[in-house]
Amino acid sequence: MKVVAFNGSPNQEGNTSQSIKMVIDELKAEGIEVEIVHVGNKVIRGCIACGGCIRKQDEQCVLGGDNVNEWIQKMKEADGIILGSPVHFSSIGGTMKAFLDRAFFVTSVNNSMLRHKIGAAVVAVRRSGGVTTFNQLNNYLNYAEMLMPTSNYWSVIHGMSPGEVQQDEEGKQIMSVLGKNMAWLMKLVEHGKGEVKEPQREEKVMTNFIR
Repeated sequence: MKVVAFNGSPNQEGNTSQSIKMVIDELKAEGIEVEIVHVGNKVIRGCIACGGCIRKQDEQCVLGGDNVNEWIQKMKEADGIILGSPVHFSSIGGTMKAFLDRAFFVTSVNNSMLRHKIGAAVVAVRRSGGVTTFNQLNNYLNYAEMLMPTSNYWSVIHGMSPGEVQQDEEGKQIMSVLGKNMAWLMKLVEHGKGEVKEPQREEKVMTNFIR
């Protein structure tokens, strides 16, 4: 089994990265392979709502010049996905959001590619806005019909300068518990394949309230 983790921070080894690695340590202890992708230091254009991915149905965003399509394929091939972000104005980092908007829409219109994979969100914050950002990341996982492991609190850890999250003892436990629960859920899903029948995927029903 494999997990791909996306670091949405501009800092490659900052608190977001360290928080993700706390989760990863537990996954690796259970024999799960992990790859970390650094998103936050890239130049990524936001979705322009052109509908090209809907028309082409080729598992790609029509906007080129960045790594988004490569990362979509990594998500497709993985059994689990971790989304990690710092907090910028009580929200997901801008580069990370641009990636998530494009990637999750492409996967949704291409036969719900991420459906029933395991997905977890991790947030590193200086002071406030952590839960808001955590909820925003979970919106992507929920929309994709992914299965979300829990921890013993919201998956938010605190620190300002790189490394300060190591002083947040409760936050460190939260990340550890999340990693253990994620590994356990991944194994349940893996062992259930062929034994427990999956619910059939349903075509999305759209209701517009202004006609």
